[in-house]
Amino acid sequence: LAKGTATVPITDDLLPLLEEADRELEAARELADAANGRLAGRKKIAFEAYVQAAYFDEILRAANLRLRRMTGGRYELVRNDFQTSLNDRGLELGVVDHYTGKPRSAKTLSGGESFKASLALALGLSDVVQRRSGGESVDTLFVDEGFGSLDSESLSAAVGTLLSLAGNNRLVGVISHVDELKAGIDRRIVVHKTSRGSTVTVDLPPDSLCIAWCRETIKPGAALKYR
Repeated sequence: LAKGTATVPITDDLLPLLEEADRELEAARELADAANGRLAGRKKIAFEAYVQAAYFDEILRAANLRLRRMTGGRYELVRNDFQTSLNDRGLELGVVDHYTGKPRSAKTLSGGESFKASLALALGLSDVVQRRSGGESVDTLFVDEGFGSLDSESLSAAVGTLLSLAGNNRLVGVISHVDELKAGIDRRIVVHKTSRGSTVTVDLPPDSLCIAWCRETIKPGAALKYR
């Protein structure tokens, strides 16, 4: 015993109390090991990662609503929880290919497939943020490039998804150089690069309400210089 402590004899009265304390200590130790990912034979997932995984699942459910539409029902995003490694933290992204019925890593997706998965995740995250922010709406979304890696069918599906968002009182901006994509957008800000600088052309449809609103400042087809 340490200096300054006294020896207390264990009597029959103390024995049940010690056994109860041992049980409580063992339960607390097991709970601490579970929260810190230290349980033997189980995946090493800390409590923080477990909570993150719960939010991640919510985002994936929202993302898959868009991804199934963009891929014709072929792909579904999942947490890569099918890994057998005990060191897997449960936050890696996987995908179920319903053509083969097998899950695999999202890293195996092609460039065009990865773009659609990324777009679906961004939209899913936007949906979850809106739901968890007390009704605050995310009214503006900009998508920068990635469309060049899509074939015509995938491009049409991706554009259809974005147009459906724009129909729900959202402003969706697309930054792209793909001619097929530009042809399907009737409200455009076109940047023209020249040796003397750049100009911007604002293209609006003839019946656009924007024309009446900005007739005095921006005329359809007018070239505006900017720095």
